[in-house]
Amino acid sequence: MTTATGPLAGVRVLDLTSVIMGPFATQILAQLGAEVIKLETPEGDTMRHVGPMRHAGMGPIFLHANAGKQSIALNLKRAEGREAALRLAEGCDVLISNVRPQALARLGLHYEAVRARNPRLIHVSCCGFDQEGPDAARPAYDDLIQGATGIPWLMQQYGAPEPSYAPTTLSDRVTGLHAVYAVTAALCAREKTGEGQAIVVPMFEAMAQFVLGDHMAGLTFDPPLGEPGYARLLTAHRKPYATADGMLCVLIYNDKHWKSFFAAIGESDGLARDARFATHGARAANIDAVYAEVARILRTRTTAAWQALLDAADVPNMPMHSPADLLDNLQLRATGFVHDTVHPTEGPMHAMAHPTRWSATPPARRQPPAPRLGEHTRALLAQAGYTPAQIDDLLAQGVGHAPQHNDETTTP
Repeated sequence: MTTATGPLAGVRVLDLTSVIMGPFATQILAQLGAEVIKLETPEGDTMRHVGPMRHAGMGPIFLHANAGKQSIALNLKRAEGREAALRLAEGCDVLISNVRPQALARLGLHYEAVRARNPRLIHVSCCGFDQEGPDAARPAYDDLIQGATGIPWLMQQYGAPEPSYAPTTLSDRVTGLHAVYAVTAALCAREKTGEGQAIVVPMFEAMAQFVLGDHMAGLTFDPPLGEPGYARLLTAHRKPYATADGMLCVLIYNDKHWKSFFAAIGESDGLARDARFATHGARAANIDAVYAEVARILRTRTTAAWQALLDAADVPNMPMHSPADLLDNLQLRATGFVHDTVHPTEGPMHAMAHPTRWSATPPARRQPPAPRLGEHTRALLAQAGYTPAQIDDLLAQGVGHAPQHNDETTTP
């Protein structure tokens, strides 16, 4: 591995996460400079096997969520595998998992057990529900948490023909961001106290905060002052607008925007005098009619004509992109966020950098590639104090997995 740079350089993370929520969090930690040791089962993270892919076990979601990490494959159902994990934890600053806490306890990797080996360790448990509630032991996945926190209900209120999930792993990634700041804040606290601690990052509560922040609305008050839902977000007219020849995303939001928009389209003495458009409060109260009127107006000119006119008037607008468009986007290419790389086994591919910029401790703009299953098993066991003979014995017993010696590659 190359010497890490970034604000978390020198921090070592033992990553017992899989699928998306946890790996997304630990990938950000790796981008920020942490050394992340991904502990996988001998079968590998589930997302390794979701295609399309050039080689088995190297699917695209896995490649993006696990760049910059090292992979060790251990069977934690075996006592020898659990002991190896504990020995790794002794040399780490953070252990993060998205195994259900009850299952983690059965493996002997709960906070109390790990703290006995490393009192400075920060133990982060990403799980479905806060462990103080009646749903503590329930399984949780993105779809279930979206449903439980009202996303499908909101989608139907918005105009979908039936309840539906947002077509992105919204719950996983929102919760993953909570896990990132939990780790970094706990590291800061440890600098002051010298002690580690246990942190629970629950999906349900994280997404409930996310949804209710927008949509508690009138239910905020007791007794209620209205129904749930932020009307501007739920109107069926809030969507990309059809132009004469395509689509355009436009948000005419504040009073200045509306004044500039009406001046640009020659309506300073027309719609600009309509009481429904006069103030932010009036527009909010008539949001369906306001957005419908904008939709009618946008159909009268081409996309290019609208972009030129709105840019000149400083009215916010953006083209409607597909994921494919983002790979060639001038902004994303110019900043290096989207860049081209060559994986040692998977060949040419597109990759993403960390989206923030730092003046003093910048993360590396490009990360080492996502590892093959068990690519670093031997090296990491050696770092934990195992001899070559002991490592060979563990692998022969099926306690761990590593590529054959002549098939191993060194991560650049």
